[in-house]
Amino acid sequence: MTLTANWSYPTAIKFGAGRIAELPQACAQAGITNPLLVTDRGLAEMAITRDTLDLMQAAGLGRAVFAEVDANPTEANLAAGVETYRAGGHDGVVAFGGGSGLDLGKMVAFMAGQTRPLWDFEDVGDWWMRADSAAIAPIVAVPTTAGTGSEVGRASVITNSETHVKKIIFHPRVLPSVVICDPELTVGMPQPITVGTGLDAFAHCVEAYASPHFHPMSQGIALEGMRLVKDYLPRAHEDGTDLEARAQMMAAALMGATAFQKGLGAIHAISHPIGAVYNTHHGTTNAVCMPAVLEMNASAIAEKFAGVAAYLGIEGGFDGFRHFVQEFNDRLGVPRRLADMGVGDDRIDELTAMALQDPSCGGNPVELTEKNVAGLLRACI
Repeated sequence: MTLTANWSYPTAIKFGAGRIAELPQACAQAGITNPLLVTDRGLAEMAITRDTLDLMQAAGLGRAVFAEVDANPTEANLAAGVETYRAGGHDGVVAFGGGSGLDLGKMVAFMAGQTRPLWDFEDVGDWWMRADSAAIAPIVAVPTTAGTGSEVGRASVITNSETHVKKIIFHPRVLPSVVICDPELTVGMPQPITVGTGLDAFAHCVEAYASPHFHPMSQGIALEGMRLVKDYLPRAHEDGTDLEARAQMMAAALMGATAFQKGLGAIHAISHPIGAVYNTHHGTTNAVCMPAVLEMNASAIAEKFAGVAAYLGIEGGFDGFRHFVQEFNDRLGVPRRLADMGVGDDRIDELTAMALQDPSCGGNPVELTEKNVAGLLRACI
């Protein structure tokens, strides 16, 4: 099956194998003539990045790149990126990579024209209205993983390097103007990254579907997103060159990030501080935490997820779904405990306090308290 399409929801998306070749046209569509490509250190020297820079250069767009981006990007990374952007006289950003490169690239475009400090724009109330919207540079997003969905997100997660707290920075105009989803760019992903990012997409769909907020459109997207991950992540894991599986996982990533406009929950509320403190991989952390969160939320979501199980062809209703999640993790080589990822039980009070401050708390179907979050962390560790 040929999986190629142009979509305009939630932004302009060029989807299909080989479509990275359309990057110059995407820049023109976004009004960018002198882009800065922002990516992470790991991708900077890879062939897909060099080839993309060659494309830019051949089209007269230069080959400027900023790659001083940590796995959990910080405000220090951002300051360096903004300095590079301004020094180069750039007029837009090509955000290239996984969640870290995409998130930081979006923030470079956002902050390059602002005069207030970054933390003034945290996703709290209407703080985004403090920004000078006219000063936000255009963004073309090119994901090279299939998981975070940051390419269709209106926010970025940035870690405060002093407090080790992850903050969500939001503005509607941080949504990229054009997205290129080319599954060929994901073929070289190592198995652990394929799994971790894929299960991040699954967590987005699960938590969006579980959220008690009213958003029927997100509900439908989340449901089908779960099915795509169930059906195609094992294939992408077993054969990284399976382009149909890679493409379907890119679609699932788009769907997860679109769906979680409805809300996230306890999985992300505890995963964010764990990642900030222990520098764990975000999607893998989500996957390890999911079984315990499902158990904690059972009283509020059992009936709803019985319907999910039926749609996914899983027998046993909610309990069947829970068992599937653990078996899926096991099949894909995900650790059963956070302790296996280097997370200790000596900072539970600190992690609990951080989790309760995370914006994801508000979307959990069971109210999060100091007691149940601490218990959840102990169970996951």
